[in-house]
Amino acid sequence: MEREVLEMDVLFIGGGPANLVGALHLKNLINKHNEEIKSGKKTGKKLDEIFIGILEKAAEIGAHGLSGGVLDPKAMNEFMPDWKEQNAPVEAPCKEDEILFLTKNGKLKFPVTPPPMENHGNFIISLNKFTKWLGEKCEENAIDIFAGFPAKNVLLEGKKVVGVQTSDAGIDKNGNQKRNFQPGMEIRSKVTVLGEGPRGTLTKVLTKKLKLEGMNPQTYATGVKEVWKMPEGRIKAGKVIHTMGEPLDEKDYGGGFIYGMANDLLAVGFVVGLDYKNPQFDPHRKFQEFKNHPEIRKILEGGEVQTYGAKTIPMGSWYSMPKYFGDGFLIVGDSASFLNPQRLKGIHLAMKSGMLAAETILESLLCDDFSEKQLSNFQTKVENSWIKTEMFATRNFHQGFEKGLWHGMFNAGIQLLTNGRGLRDKMRTTPDHTHVKKLSESSPLHTTLLKFDEKVTFDKLKDVYFSGALHEEDQPSHLLIADTNICNGICKTDYGNPCQYFCPAQVYEIETNSNGHSELKLNPSNCVHCKTCDIADPYQIITWVPPEGGGGPNYLNM
Repeated sequence: MEREVLEMDVLFIGGGPANLVGALHLKNLINKHNEEIKSGKKTGKKLDEIFIGILEKAAEIGAHGLSGGVLDPKAMNEFMPDWKEQNAPVEAPCKEDEILFLTKNGKLKFPVTPPPMENHGNFIISLNKFTKWLGEKCEENAIDIFAGFPAKNVLLEGKKVVGVQTSDAGIDKNGNQKRNFQPGMEIRSKVTVLGEGPRGTLTKVLTKKLKLEGMNPQTYATGVKEVWKMPEGRIKAGKVIHTMGEPLDEKDYGGGFIYGMANDLLAVGFVVGLDYKNPQFDPHRKFQEFKNHPEIRKILEGGEVQTYGAKTIPMGSWYSMPKYFGDGFLIVGDSASFLNPQRLKGIHLAMKSGMLAAETILESLLCDDFSEKQLSNFQTKVENSWIKTEMFATRNFHQGFEKGLWHGMFNAGIQLLTNGRGLRDKMRTTPDHTHVKKLSESSPLHTTLLKFDEKVTFDKLKDVYFSGALHEEDQPSHLLIADTNICNGICKTDYGNPCQYFCPAQVYEIETNSNGHSELKLNPSNCVHCKTCDIADPYQIITWVPPEGGGGPNYLNM
């Protein structure tokens, strides 16, 4: 198929905070360099007409932006010291921290907030609003944003990345071209920056092809979140609550959060590690049980859900980072594991990784060298920055919880005293899906919530409605299953089809057909793009790829 070819100098894949800040920082560095050449402050060549582009799969910047919502301003203060004066959207400065251990019917309040969980000086934000604002700044600075254009394939010449191919549009469920068919184009670039978020599609392919794996495999958690409109004054803007304990079993990793936003909005969410053992474990169900806990329910009653979403979170830290540079490419943000699992914060680390990527690219533009050797300066910059200082201190954090909550808290305490070392350094781990046990080795999963009341607790389909998820119905499924015989055979027998549980959007259903046999049914239009299925499937036969451009959730105030 003949495809249109578009030439760029620098191409950013993904419109998240890492790439938006990276593209803006690069543009500012180029402008500063040219001004200094023009004024005679330094000698060298000017960088005229550098074409910088950002590809984003959502219909607009911010539509797929979901995070916990607490910003450490460290990177923004470096990147744009007057960001608050420039009207960056902030819900509230963090004013009050509370850590709760939830028992079956009550709570125990921590008398002291552990240092990593202190939020004084941080800000509660909506990532949706914040990335929209950054996107506007990019457009004001002549950075081209191509929203609704998912990148489907990496273009490789040997081991050199030379750009990407965008997805074809206008293909029906059977793979036939419709009347509105439009072939994807090839976008060729001198350097490609992959900032696709966790479990990035192209990053996953590149990691396998070029053997970029870190010392440990990446491990993940799934965060499920709602934003509520509350009665006036219920929780003050700027209050931050984190919880542990109920409704999780002692062996499972995770906890809840509640953040007071502006205009009586409340962000409430639950994070669970995907290294759980029970094949019937259901992150969305645990979130509903969390909201139904007496101490949480009394906060939420009388409120109204505004929006819902889910997202995976890279938890492996320093030892799970892939090789994040190579011939013609860099990897930033969640795609490269720039996240602190101890603090459960990654926005500032993503932004800083984007800034350092921009500084590396400027050097490459000046010497017209985009080889692996030249771009390895990115690693040098990361290791000489506060990114390493922060992340190296959490290098063994998540691994310490593999034997349960109390073992993990003991490890976390020792790690605080030993700058992340703990009882032993370089703690190893295995991929999340290897932790799940077969049905024959598991006890029935206990649940404290027998039905959803549609006031505080909701089923998955209702929450999908709140997510605003929309997809073109007549298109090929973007959830690729290598062998459905496994789903309807040994996976059903051995694990009870865990996809029907771990997906927080009811994409995977087990239905009984006319012959009385149960089989897998896919509902791709429900998908909220969290990629939990790609990670948690015990047979690793599910591959998540971007759907037709613009499809997916529409996260408001998230």
